[in-house]
Amino acid sequence: MNPFFKKIKHYINPLNLLRKEEGDSYLKTMHSINKISMLMFLICVVVLVVRALNR
Repeated sequence: MNPFFKKIKHYINPLNLLRKEEGDSYLKTMHSINKISMLMFLICVVVLVVRALNR
């Protein structure tokens, strides 16, 4: 499996979403922002697909 898709699968897993990250505070912040970004992107893709299907 592509590493990109592995990371997406890791980010959308609800168990990993609330897990504490190890490392320094900058790394924790970066991972949190990445999780939020990926979730927002996936929500937007779903909204676009729903809008396209309703036309």
